[in-house]
Amino acid sequence: MRRLDALIAESPVFAGLRADQLELIAGCGRNVTFAAGEQLFREGDAADTFFLVRHGLVGLDTYVPARGDVRTETLGPGEIVGWSWLVAPYRWHFSGRAVESIRATEFDGGCLRDKCRESSELGYQLLQRFAQLLVDRLQAVRLQMLDLYDVETHDDSKPS
Repeated sequence: MRRLDALIAESPVFAGLRADQLELIAGCGRNVTFAAGEQLFREGDAADTFFLVRHGLVGLDTYVPARGDVRTETLGPGEIVGWSWLVAPYRWHFSGRAVESIRATEFDGGCLRDKCRESSELGYQLLQRFAQLLVDRLQAVRLQMLDLYDVETHDDSKPS
């Protein structure tokens, strides 16, 4: 059986971290499973965790008035689900549901925030990596909203 630090090192988010940093991160993690259709977290609830998907798919949804839940993104193996644990007030900005059965590593956000306070280098590394996740997720939502509202894009550099 492989150690958790070796498993998480395969994720692009954690790739390139030193072995001691991976061990610190792994110390805040545990392996979990979710059945297809099971809710991982709900928009607006306290966000004290995040997940590294190892197998299966997780759908991220947001509530849109008069439309209900709208899928903004589907994440799979090697991807991180959740960044809200990092930014106060630590509330989920989306809902997450297992699209199919998943195996994942769940990380305790409070534990990891404590380790980041103890090691500014680890904190800096994780902040850089999760900031990129945040940008990627915002871009995905932006594209989803363009589709949702059927907005045409215009290139102002070309004459009409």
